[in-house]
Amino acid sequence: MFPFTLPQLAIAFPDIDPVIVQLGPVAIRWYSMAYIVGIVLGWLYAKRLAGNARLWGGRPSAISAVDLDDFLVWATIGIVLGGRLGFVLFYDLPLYLQNPAEILAIWRGGMSFHGGLIGTTVAMAVFAWRRGIPVWPLIDIVAAVAPIGLFFGRIANFINSELWGRPTDVPWAVVFPNGGDIPRHPSQLYEAALEGVVLFLVLRLCTHRLLKLRRPRFVTGVFIAGYGLARTFVEFFRQPDPQLGYLFGGWLTMGMTLSIPMIVLGVVLAATAGKIREESLTEAE
Repeated sequence: MFPFTLPQLAIAFPDIDPVIVQLGPVAIRWYSMAYIVGIVLGWLYAKRLAGNARLWGGRPSAISAVDLDDFLVWATIGIVLGGRLGFVLFYDLPLYLQNPAEILAIWRGGMSFHGGLIGTTVAMAVFAWRRGIPVWPLIDIVAAVAPIGLFFGRIANFINSELWGRPTDVPWAVVFPNGGDIPRHPSQLYEAALEGVVLFLVLRLCTHRLLKLRRPRFVTGVFIAGYGLARTFVEFFRQPDPQLGYLFGGWLTMGMTLSIPMIVLGVVLAATAGKIREESLTEAE
């Protein structure tokens, strides 16, 4: 028990209906809207990155606006299928084996970033192969815009009152409607800030100030390592999934288990990034 009274130090969960509007049997939810907005804004930003010759050494990117237009559908499929299958496999496989129809109930939440990352990576590899375009520029562009979707996704997690944090007595603790009468860390907002805002700014620095799109794999490496660090940090404040708890009888969570290798992979990708193109910075400017 915490030594404080609820009205003094806990923030009541905002009264936000997860459903934006109900049109007969069709419900438009904040969760699905977050994915739509994140994907569309990411697509628009990706086109700006690809069309800015200065970022690519003074010559056009190998990825055209038409390529990105066509890849939008591929990206959506990779995110949704990969994210859902990743959640099913990594977080609650026994439940879904008993109730296979629940796999399709995406509107109830239950998406894995790590699964979505794998699904999108497969989509990028296949798309680049079919188009005959280099895969790393495409992956670097997608990596640079990914925090946009992560931000909106975590806000949707908060609205859905899911993936909340551990009990706490911090002044900004929130009492979630399905989390018991216990003030908890709003860990979804921590992730929105770190995985969304902070990581986006770091990648923006890499692309526009340091001009690292000229070094294939560097931006991707920073994104993967940055996400792994942010997610591992927030896992210390986030309530572990009840069906999994702490792994190996200790403090390790599934989120940490999947994110720590990302840090290593990201560092390796950034450290082994391709050479800067020979065009001078003056010409590129």
